[in-house]
Amino acid sequence: MDFDLPADLTAYLAELDAFIEAEIAPLEAVDDNIRFFDHRREWARTDWEAGGLPRHEWEALLATVRRKADAAGYLRFALPREYGGRDGSNLWMAVIREHLAAKGLGLHNDLQNEHSIVANNPFVLMFRDFGTAAQQAEFIPGMLAETHRLAFGLTEPEHGSDATHMETVAVPETRGSLPGYRIDGEKMWTTGMHMASHCLTFARTSGEPGDAAGITAFLVPAKAPGVTIEEYLWTFNMPTDHPRVSFRDVFVPDSAILGKLGHGLALAQHFVHENRIRQAASSLGAATYCIEEAVRYARRRKPFGEELAKNQGIQFPLVELATQAEMLRLLIRKTAWQMDQMPKPEVERRLSDKVSMCNYWANRLVCEAADRAMQVHGGLGYSRHKPFEHIYRHHRRYRITEGAEEIQMRKVAAHLFGYMGPRRQELEKSLSAGSDERREG
Repeated sequence: MDFDLPADLTAYLAELDAFIEAEIAPLEAVDDNIRFFDHRREWARTDWEAGGLPRHEWEALLATVRRKADAAGYLRFALPREYGGRDGSNLWMAVIREHLAAKGLGLHNDLQNEHSIVANNPFVLMFRDFGTAAQQAEFIPGMLAETHRLAFGLTEPEHGSDATHMETVAVPETRGSLPGYRIDGEKMWTTGMHMASHCLTFARTSGEPGDAAGITAFLVPAKAPGVTIEEYLWTFNMPTDHPRVSFRDVFVPDSAILGKLGHGLALAQHFVHENRIRQAASSLGAATYCIEEAVRYARRRKPFGEELAKNQGIQFPLVELATQAEMLRLLIRKTAWQMDQMPKPEVERRLSDKVSMCNYWANRLVCEAADRAMQVHGGLGYSRHKPFEHIYRHHRRYRITEGAEEIQMRKVAAHLFGYMGPRRQELEKSLSAGSDERREG
């Protein structure tokens, strides 16, 4: 077994580093752009008088970086070559995301905004796999050019992780001889709605509450009559672009359906494993950054004339975190590599528990690492002059979003105890054999 990264991958990381140094770092240094990353970052990013939304200047700066990264050929790395990408694998994306996050805060990779010089772009593949020819022709180039932006309307006020008890409904209706659907309901945490051209809205079209089937995905124009942003939900880490949105008597034509009627949840699950493994890698990178910063500070700081790092009370907690990071890195890379060896349905059947392990543990680890870095740095670590509070406040969300850690632990348990996954038949057979042996005894 060879655990070394491929030579072309390490060369690509060096290429990204050179691009950051030549193109991105200078952009941080001009026009006081550093205000978005130093102790002023929350104020600089947040328009407090506009519902806590991101300031226009902040989002414009991120857009400038994306254009630079796209022109240099990095932004679309994960996409197929037909869309200007490089067919980036899950392993490569995991390593790249960890590498960029381990650099700390910066324009190269701002996790609070899901921004990176190597983008994720799951919606593009969603349209490739589920869209009609007309939808693909409009939305794929539109999303790549950023003329089309999609918000994701799945979660509801009364139903968080359980989408099957969805109360938003879509009823067939014809208006002006145009057949379509009337949508009524409410969505929560509809991220990016303030800039969206459309909201991918999930609504029940048939079936009963609790049924996975009968839910359909609709492409609803963000400015359609009856679509209302009711409030922006202020969060632990500001700015916020996570509103509660209502849909009242909203009409869309049949052509607004994305995917098959009644099978919308397949879209919601389409990219979940890729998203989770990449997000786990980013959390690992941020955790590594916190650990390394704490180590360096402990070596520099000399209270009572000796390095802080000589105290076992400082050493041992960081040793434990560093050990967890090393083990997690191996599991993430192994899982990402295995994902690249099989089609999506097989990933769901054979590897979803490993993806969940990576994700929930990485999100927990980065919070612990940020907290420990604060402790090692003392009062300075608690201040906003260090990035640890920002890292903690951002990554704390991922223990809830992208599948709450309890949901992910349930998935792991289902595989571990053989209620689903490849161990199911094996365990049932062994348990049955054990019962037979006891009866015979």
